Amino acid sequence: MNDAVPQAADTEPDTEADPGAPQDGPAGPAPLGVPRTPTGNAEVDAHVERLADADHLTTDGHLEVYEDVHGGLRDALTALDTRPGPPPAHGHRS
Repeated sequence: MNDAVPQAADTEPDTEADPGAPQDGPAGPAPLGVPRTPTGNAEVDAHVERLADADHLTTDGHLEVYEDVHGGLRDALTALDTRPGPPPAHGHRS
């Protein structure tokens, strides 16, 4: 019978990090990899590109970017509906 005494290395937990093991705590910011296709409208494209700023922020910072982009896109769409009408009639007297 072999009554070997376990060595310290056999009984202590492994302290080396396993790169494939899940990490404790929240993950850091990481790009989502969502493509942003240009629309051809410079104003709209600038707002869509602003979404890339969220890639470098933690989740709690996304809301500010999304609200800013949403407001800009809403303004751009509203501007499309505001078409110039006929010039105002001026009542000039001669």
